[in-house]
Amino acid sequence: MTGRNETRVFLGLGGNIGEPAKAMAAALRALNADADVQVEKVSSLYRTPPWGIEDQPDFLNAVAEIRTGLPPRRLLQLCLDTERALKRERRERWGPRLIDIDILVFGRQRVSEGGLVIPHPRMLERAFVLLPLAEIAPDLVVEGRRVAEHLEALDVSGIDQVSADGDWWREGV
Repeated sequence: MTGRNETRVFLGLGGNIGEPAKAMAAALRALNADADVQVEKVSSLYRTPPWGIEDQPDFLNAVAEIRTGLPPRRLLQLCLDTERALKRERRERWGPRLIDIDILVFGRQRVSEGGLVIPHPRMLERAFVLLPLAEIAPDLVVEGRRVAEHLEALDVSGIDQVSADGDWWREGV
């Protein structure tokens, strides 16, 4: 990366079929290998109950902080390409998946266009997003309040930390 025009971005990662920890680690390594992306920090892995459609396996979730020179739409395309390379098939909203990569926050930018809304429109309702995000960026301000403050309003019961730290993606899970 050139170091110019780099934006601090937070990505949410998750999956609940196959080997989601391996898929998320592979996704982070693939993103980090791109010349325009640098993975800066990754949360611990969390096992979380399903959200939306509850009759499915628990998810593993994590959040990553990256720096990128890409604009939001190009980063989204890179994330979607990474999901496809890992054999993600989009069948059912909130349904089972091998891997999911969402752009949560893109610097201070607000985006609302076809297929891309930033900040992520439901992130503040989801403990499985805010808990790992608060681990690596508790003072990040979203919608006028710190992430840690948003998290205080949510039920985190049933969410378990399953890795000691954020190095799980480097260790070849």
